[in-house]
Amino acid sequence: MTEKTRVGVVGVGYLGSIHARIYARMPNVELVGVADIDPTTAKKVGADCNCDFYNIPEQLLDEVEAVSIVVPTTLHREVAELFIDNGVDILLEKPVAHSVADAEVIVDAAEKADVILQIGHLERFNAGVIALADMLDRPRFFEVHRLGTFVERATDVDVITDLMIHDIDIVLSLVDSPLERVTAVGTRVVTGHVDIANARLEFRDKTVANVTASRVSSKKFRRIRVFAESCYMALNFADQQLEIVRPKKINESDRFAAIVSEKIKIEQRPPLDAELEHFIECVRSRNKPLVGGRDGLEALKVADIVMRDIENT
Repeated sequence: MTEKTRVGVVGVGYLGSIHARIYARMPNVELVGVADIDPTTAKKVGADCNCDFYNIPEQLLDEVEAVSIVVPTTLHREVAELFIDNGVDILLEKPVAHSVADAEVIVDAAEKADVILQIGHLERFNAGVIALADMLDRPRFFEVHRLGTFVERATDVDVITDLMIHDIDIVLSLVDSPLERVTAVGTRVVTGHVDIANARLEFRDKTVANVTASRVSSKKFRRIRVFAESCYMALNFADQQLEIVRPKKINESDRFAAIVSEKIKIEQRPPLDAELEHFIECVRSRNKPLVGGRDGLEALKVADIVMRDIENT
């Protein structure tokens, strides 16, 4: 491997252009080029990032060691297989694919080719989520809300695979028990897909997660609350601040322990910067990503169960 990792970005719309700009300023990365079906977009991002620009991903194949794929979900399998077949490591935006079947093909192919496959579940790199995961012990109940205003991006998929899948992935990573039952409700509001949904996830150890997602709310609200055996934890995803409420050590003279609230000081960091740096570290070290292909596949399988339960209601 060269001193600098040679990287490309396929799909440089809103999110892909941010990937490109972050790579362009990373000291151990050479952003070789970007590719987008829209020549005007590709040219603009290429100029902004001082790199080559192309209209088809094939033109990047012989130039890069690693690539971010940030194309519409329906194109994930087609584009991912192209780079996997050429031994290029991939950061693939979530969800893994438009269907579980396509996701399984992608994950199996990456494992067979021995290429790095990291899935872009961005919230796993939220400093508050990392702190919560480090401090959490035996969770019993989750209440998660991810509400957003309507934007036209990502309307090719439903709100479950657009937004809720973030929190499905987080909950699955925090609960050390098999998922046994899923019930869900949801409805279409402004698109042809489900725009608001609620799911209840029940695990074998009796842990329960109540997860709500909406892309038709009047304001943004992203919060996770966790009830554990010894404390209550609340995290605001936006400001990455974590609050812990728990009983103080009881004195002999006390009838009940006093309840104290503590705000944990967390050094905020843009999650996407952390995610891309982790990807490059994995490419260079050949270590397994924090959110690998199998993790993304499991989250998509649960999202698919949620969607099917809604459709059958």
